Amino acid sequence: MRIERMTNEKFKIFLTFDDLMDRGLSRDELWSDLPRVHRIFSDMMYDAGVELGVELTGVLLVQVYLLQAQGMLVVVTRTESEDLEDDEDYMELKVTLDESEEMMFSFVDFEDIIQAGIHLHQLDVTGGSVYHYQGSYYMLLQDEDITHLDPDQVIALLSEFASASAATSHRLIEYGKKIMVGDACETIYKYFS
Repeated sequence: MRIERMTNEKFKIFLTFDDLMDRGLSRDELWSDLPRVHRIFSDMMYDAGVELGVELTGVLLVQVYLLQAQGMLVVVTRTESEDLEDDEDYMELKVTLDESEEMMFSFVDFEDIIQAGIHLHQLDVTGGSVYHYQGSYYMLLQDEDITHLDPDQVIALLSEFASASAATSHRLIEYGKKIMVGDACETIYKYFS
């Protein structure tokens, strides 16, 4: 579990699927067993509060984004509630679940992106985008790029050449260097196969 403070009232937590399994929660249970999910999120909020050195009380707005290959991104915002009169021990979670429509992998070497792009093109994937950010290369695939494939098949293929990334696509688009946008697998196949 990795925690990053965004503002005084907002922080984010990144958990891999292994972190979720360590906490006794599977991906499918996130959508079905809400009382158990709330308990696990309460424990995570306590752990985050300890790590950040703040006491999390009151109403916490928790937005959960499932990232297909990477794990889960949790954005937590503390809000002031007028209904509560200084009840120090009270913590209410308002959890929103959403599933990401993208998949992102981090590559150490550009040659690995070439190999992954060629293999994806052989599976009729023509889209995707490639970025360079802080010394690594990233391939970003949208759901529409791989609708004809099983996502687990794509994850397994890309895992041979890369690792799942915790970086967000918003950060890459804003701060990363665009190398190929929108048709990366087609471009890679055209120039490198």
